[in-house]
Parts: sequence; structure tokens; C-alpha cells
Amino acid sequence: MSLMELQDKSERVYMSTGLRRQTSAEIVSEARRSLRTLATQRPFTPQEKHRQLFGESSSRALDGRPPSAFSLHARHFEAPDSRPGSGTRLSPLEHKPGLSVSLDEDGGVDEATLPKPPAERGNARIGSGGSRAKLLRTASINRLPPMRPNSKSKKRTKTVMTMLQLILCETFSLKCDLDTVICFVHWNIQYTDQVFSKTTLIGDAVSDETVGELCNACNGLHDALAEKGMLGRQFKKRSAILRTLFRLIDVGSDQLNLTLAKLILALNVSGNNLLNICKLIFKISRNASNDALFLNGCILDSLLSLLHCEDVWSKGEAVLYCVGSLKLLSGNSALSRMLLSKGFIGVLLQLSKRMMHEGGGQRIIAGHILVQVTAALRNIADQSESRPSFLSSKAFSTLCLILENHRKDLDICINVARIFSKLSTYTECCHALAESPRCCSVFLDLLSKHSRKQDLVVRLLFTLGNLTAKSTEARERVYEEEGGIDVLLDLFQVYQETPSSPKQCRAPESEDVLVKLIRLLANLAIHPTVGTALAANTLCVQLLLEVLGTKHTSEELVINAVATINNLSFYQGESSVVHSQHTHISQLLLKLLLSSSMDVVLEATRVFGNLSQIKDVRHFIMQHKGYVVTLLDSKTPDVCFSACGVLINLSADPENRAMLRATGTVQKLIDCLRDFGPQDWHLAAVVCQTLWNCSLDGELQHTQELLEILRFYTDRGALHWPSDEGVRQVQEACWELLFLPVAERLRRRFYIEDIIT
Repeated sequence: MSLMELQDKSERVYMSTGLRRQTSAEIVSEARRSLRTLATQRPFTPQEKHRQLFGESSSRALDGRPPSAFSLHARHFEAPDSRPGSGTRLSPLEHKPGLSVSLDEDGGVDEATLPKPPAERGNARIGSGGSRAKLLRTASINRLPPMRPNSKSKKRTKTVMTMLQLILCETFSLKCDLDTVICFVHWNIQYTDQVFSKTTLIGDAVSDETVGELCNACNGLHDALAEKGMLGRQFKKRSAILRTLFRLIDVGSDQLNLTLAKLILALNVSGNNLLNICKLIFKISRNASNDALFLNGCILDSLLSLLHCEDVWSKGEAVLYCVGSLKLLSGNSALSRMLLSKGFIGVLLQLSKRMMHEGGGQRIIAGHILVQVTAALRNIADQSESRPSFLSSKAFSTLCLILENHRKDLDICINVARIFSKLSTYTECCHALAESPRCCSVFLDLLSKHSRKQDLVVRLLFTLGNLTAKSTEARERVYEEEGGIDVLLDLFQVYQETPSSPKQCRAPESEDVLVKLIRLLANLAIHPTVGTALAANTLCVQLLLEVLGTKHTSEELVINAVATINNLSFYQGESSVVHSQHTHISQLLLKLLLSSSMDVVLEATRVFGNLSQIKDVRHFIMQHKGYVVTLLDSKTPDVCFSACGVLINLSADPENRAMLRATGTVQKLIDCLRDFGPQDWHLAAVVCQTLWNCSLDGELQHTQELLEILRFYTDRGALHWPSDEGVRQVQEACWELLFLPVAERLRRRFYIEDIIT
């Protein structure tokens, strides 16, 4: 073969078609695909200012939902087992003591009127039990401090509390016989009932030390009953114990009340007492400073056990406040992790399934409970450790079912949408959600029904954008859903409403919806069938062009709109509206090339890379060629890469090559090759393709400089490769598969020309 044959001008011209390279090194071509998915920030969710059952933005009417604020005192609790837990509840009666207690002139208690401790039992137990009982009589009762005269009722109350603490605490410290303990506790109940009836101020006078001792006493009682297997309803003096515990609630200490609640729940209260104790826990959990009280985990176990019960409907409102407490506590990261370790997600999902199987009159309370359940799951989703639990418990299908069954309940819908928006940012969760058959259908239905609910719409669009960025099946489902694309374009029109004044900008909330919506369209367009349909949809293209022609405060909105047009411009069939409106689009893009934002410039250049396959567009660009050539001076490799894509197409026309060479294009290309080559072999390959086209029908300047660079870059041994093995493999693949073939070809051309000349 002669030298002249090697230099045959009929060798093919390089054209930038935007097609993805199919090579053995898939990772290479992924770096700069013409069709690209778009990322965006997750919608911001402000933290609730106040801890309550329903947030300030709740759709529920104030008079139609359970309250978050209420007062609770001992008088609100019923005498244990005195009546069924259901039915009409009567207002509590004012307490009137049945047994009077005489006070001396200084306000002290007359010892003669006090109940006497139980007499010694005739048949004392043999062994440790009997000896403990004897020790109890000598060490506990005889050592009770007498009631000192006090002028202040607060000190009198403190003395009473101290006496109760001594009876419980010292008894259990001596590990006496349980029957004897209950006997003395029963005696103490009679005593405290009488004194409490004469005391008007409860709680303020109790010191932290006394509260701590009372908590220890209650914990001791709990442990003793648990050791004997007598928790629940299994011993005779249960009612007497509960009466004292209810009385102690009026001490007013959150620490003590939480300890009391654990013991009362362990005694298996029901009806109004169960409701009130759950409300008491909820009241404590509303104060963030009390979170530390829950960290020992004991009360958390009690609350989770309550949610496991089968007869959840008989405890409906109590369950509501129980889950409400857990929701508030799950906002604390330490408590959230603790709940997660206790299987919290699985418990809530099982409860949700039971809630969805009821209708009629139970549906209202079920809806209230599901608001708390989904809000708690929303909080837990913030923990990265929660993802395996969400995946293993098949939470996504359950949450989709909740959405489908409660699509009219905005509070539930928004909570679930927030869960999905958080979890769908992770690939494994995104795929799990995409595998839920009905998710896309439910999302589109909610977008149609609640199109004006911006906080719901923006999160559903964000989640759909995540799904379509990672899942081909999700793109197909959205497109194949009847009226699905119409729903999206209707939303586009709703939030695209032009401001009344030309100088007025859209509200940031509306722009955020448009950002997420346009990103979704861009991701959908990656699918060939969907992309072709969208490119042929006049309304879709027109709305995107309106975005480019309107003033915006959001740069991301403009970038997403241009990127979507770029994806649509890839499909240049006869039906393509982008193709038919190429002149108008080119004029809009030219203005964007003057933007101060390099990201906007980059996206506009990418669109020109596709549209410059059209001869009329190439002619338009050559009239303003200085803009594209100047982009080669950019310090951003992606901008240089996109500019080379446009120049490759421009230099495919013989009449354009001389004009490009005259504007200094060759020197700028050589500079790009020298500056970016070793770091970006894909860019280096495109630069060589551009130089090849520019040299087809004329001599290039700076040929010697170019040959020296090519000689060095084509010598594998002379190049410095990264020490990281993974990075090195990628760079070597790019060098060998993309750069080396075109570089060798270009080098041979100039070498032959040197010989000829």
C-alpha cells in the first residue's frame, strides 16, 4: 500500500452522534453518556416546633382529634377492678375521706388515730421467710420516724412520702417474705389515704432525693413481684398496691411518674386506667428534656409490649397515646437507635396491618394511630442503621398499601411520602420500592388527587425521580400507567403558571416542584420508548421551552430543563418536536451560553452537541462560532468535552473547517490535549477526533508540537499511572479502548505528511 493511499481523503469523518459507546469497558462510556439521569436535593422537612400528636400543618380539625395537652391527677384514675374498662365513664367524685385523722394543734398527726400495723402472724413461716418477717418487724416498723409537727403543709407531705419510701425501700432491702411485704404495704395504704386527704399541696415539697428513693422503692417492688411471678393480675393485693401507686402520681415528678407507669403497666391495668397511664407517659415524652429518663429502656419495653397485644381495638385510644409517645421519642437519635435495636420497625408494621383490616367506627381511631405510626417510621428512617430493617420486614409494600387504603388522609400520605423520599435515595431501598407492583400507580393517583398539596407533591415527584433514575421497570410503569404522563404534564401546567408581573418570580415552593418534576421527565426520557414519546409531545416540549424563556430564581430549574431537552434531542425522528423546533431552541441556547453559571453553559453546550447533527443548526452555530471555540479555554474538562462534540460536527462540513482553523481552534485543541490528556483519556480521544476533522482538507499549524504530545501519550511505559489499582484499571481501559486507536491514526497521518513534504 502506497503512502498516498494511506493518506486517502476518503477516510471517514468523525461525527458526534451522542450514541453511547458499546465496549467491553462499560464503565468508560458511563462517564459521559448523552442520556443522563439527574440528581437533586431531597425536599427539606422543618422540624416540628412542638411535640404533639398532630403537627401544626395537620389536615385534621382541632375539634375532631384527640388532644395533646391535658391534666392528669390521681383522682382521674379509677379504683382498680371496680368497674369494666368500657362503657359510659362518669366524672370522678370529689374525694371525701371515710376515716378521719386527728391533727394536733401544730398540724401534726395524732398517733392514736393512725391505723395500727398488722399483728404478728400466728403461724410464722419456718426458715428464711419467718426470720425475715421478724427482722422486718424490728428493723422497719420500729424505725419509722414519728410525724414531726410542721407549720407548712409542704413539709408534712414530704414526711409522708419519706414514710412510704422507708416502708417499701427498707422492706425490699431486707428481702423479706412477699406476703409480709404486701401486708405492710396494705397498712401503709390506709395510712397514706388518711394523710393525703388532709394534705392540699402534693409534690412541690418533695425533694429530688426523696423522688429518687421513691423510684428505687417502686423498682424494688416491681423486681420482687417479677421474681415471684406475680405481675399482672395474679395476686390478691394488686388493687391495694395500685391505689397507692395512683396516689403517688400527685407528687408531680416526671421521673417518679415514669417509674410508676412501668410498674402500673406491668400490673396489667385496663380500661380508663390504661388510657390515663398512656396519656401520662405521652405527657412526659412531650418535654424533650425528659428524653434522658427513657434511656434505660425499661419503659420502652413496656410500651412495645402493649403494641403487641391482639385485642388492640379494645385499647384504641390508649394505643394512640402509646404510639404517640414512641413517635416523639424516636425524634431523639439515641432513643431512635435504641428502639431500632428492639425491633421497633417490625412492631409498627405489624400494628399497621391490623389497623388496615378494620373499618366502620374503628376507621377514625385507626387513622389517628396510623398517623403516629408513619410519623415514627419517618423519624426512624433518618437512621442509616434502619435500612436493613426496612428491607427485611418488607416495609415498602406495607407502606404502599397504607397509602392506597388511606389516600384521602393527607397526614398519613405526607408521612409515608417523607419516608419514601428519605429511603429512596439509597440504591437498595430504591430497587425494593420499585419492586412494589402498585407504587407508581398509587403515586400518580395521589398526584392527581392532591395536585395542590405542594409538600406532598414535591416528595412524591422526588421519589419517582429516584426510582426512574435507577430502574428501567419504573420508567416503563410510569409511562404505561393510563394517563400517567398526562398527570405529570397537568402538574407542570399548574406550577408553571406565569407570574402576574414579568419582573415577578415564582414562589420557591413552586419552583421546587418544577425542579423535581422536570428531573422526573429527564429520567423517564432515558427509556427509548418513553423518550421518543416525550420528544414528540408538543405540550411537554413547549412547557420546557417556557421555563427557559422565563425569569427564575432557581438555577437548578434552568439546568434541569436544559438537561431534559438534551435527553429529548437524542431522539431525532420525524415525529420529534425538538427536531422541528430546532431554530427556536438554538436561539434560547445561545443566550444560555452567555450565562455566568458554568453549569448552565455546560448543559446548553450538550444540547448543541445533539442538535448540531442538523445542518441548519450547524449553520446557525457557525454564525456565532466564537462562543463555542471560546469554551475550549475553560478549565472544566466537561465543558471542553462538550465543546469538542459540537466542533466535531461543525468540522464535518468542508466549508466550516477553514473558518475554524482561522479562529485559532487548532491551538486551543492542542492546549486541551496537553492539559487534560493524562487525567481524562476520554476527553483526549475527542480532541484527537476534532483535530482529525479539522485537518482533512488543509494543513494544520503547530503539527510538530502535536506529534511530540502524541508520541509521549501513546507510549504506555512513559506514562505515569495512579497507584490505586481500581483507578488505574479504569484509566488504562480508557487509554487503550478510546484514546489509543484515534491517537495512533492521527499520528500516522501527520507522520506521513511529514515524509511527503
